[in-house]
Amino acid sequence: MKKDSDCLPDEKFRRGELLDANCPSREILRRLTSRWSLLVLVALEDNTLRFSELRRHIGGISERMLAQTLRYMEEDGFVERTALDVVPPHVEYHLSPLGADVRGQVVGLTDWIETNLHHILDKRRHTST
Repeated sequence: MKKDSDCLPDEKFRRGELLDANCPSREILRRLTSRWSLLVLVALEDNTLRFSELRRHIGGISERMLAQTLRYMEEDGFVERTALDVVPPHVEYHLSPLGADVRGQVVGLTDWIETNLHHILDKRRHTST
């Protein structure tokens, strides 16, 4: 069984560690690939948005879920939070350099989904009938 230290970045990268149930990369994968995290990455793009603006951009996300997602993304270093000292208080969010980097990876997946959506929906309709 691998130890957490077997999966740390200072060790030479080897494919398959993500498949190891004990590798900490699993938790990052779970957080990063959640529907809401992906949508936050897409919505922030090159933007700096306040919480309410971000919530409006991402249709269907609750205030609680957005707050939790942003907390995780900030904790993992994908999003930076800036609290402005104004009345009423404002908080802004933007992608960190790490967040911008991973966003570049995610865009390919989101573009693929949008491009192939009709094929997937057609397959679902044919499978369910």
